Amino acid sequence: MNAFIHHFSFEFRTGIRNRQLLLMNYLFPLGFYVMMGFVMAEINPLFREDIIPAMVVFGILAATLLGIPDPLVNARENGIFRSYKINGIPSLSILIIPALTTMLHLVIMAGIITATAPLLFDAPLPVNWLNFIVIFVCMAAACAGLSVLIGVISPSSRVTVLWSQLIFVPSMILGGLMLPYSMLPAAAQKLAQLLPATQAMNAFNGLAMGKEAAFSPWGSVAMLGAGGLVAFGLAVFLFSWDSRNARRRGHPLLALLALLPYALGIVLLAR
Repeated sequence: MNAFIHHFSFEFRTGIRNRQLLLMNYLFPLGFYVMMGFVMAEINPLFREDIIPAMVVFGILAATLLGIPDPLVNARENGIFRSYKINGIPSLSILIIPALTTMLHLVIMAGIITATAPLLFDAPLPVNWLNFIVIFVCMAAACAGLSVLIGVISPSSRVTVLWSQLIFVPSMILGGLMLPYSMLPAAAQKLAQLLPATQAMNAFNGLAMGKEAAFSPWGSVAMLGAGGLVAFGLAVFLFSWDSRNARRRGHPLLALLALLPYALGIVLLAR
């Protein structure tokens, strides 16, 4: 337990001292939030109603997908995981601690957005704080799970960028952050439901912000929770201590199973 606490404390401090992680955890999401608040609120006044959940979801996507995978790949390539193995540190700790520390940074980031948005942009606060917190945790866990999985299966830092952008970019376009889900074509709506961002925005609208959900909001929460568990489980199963070790317990394509809960949601959550 002491080793876990020391490792957690070290990773948390790294998230503040490391320039890249500081950028992804705080500077990038908060800078984007301020820019969108001043620009989008003037172009589309209705954006004020969504600025808190949308920018919180954006911050989660940025900190996890763009911040977690690369350090995992670099640690494996530099032989750090081998030293962990020699010292008896389990693979579960190696994977879960970066996710937990990032989630703690996300709590701070989300707190800043939630506290300042009503003052700066006249944004409405959540009407149900408990549901807001539950959805936030499930979304953060889902994206952290996907990010850890990307770090496990990627052979290089360049590949992590590719996989992360395959989720990040569609989430920005189809996830309901900038464009309401109801305005998407039917085919695009089905594709959008494969994204954690879509599920989170639907749940925030229906359960926390006092708006109408496009489909079952509690179903979205369940999909996020299941998606996070499946992604973490696959990451542990596919984890490799050393990139030089050609033998793996499973093919990296098994990582596609992380999308299974969201694929089921297309059928189960349809109205």
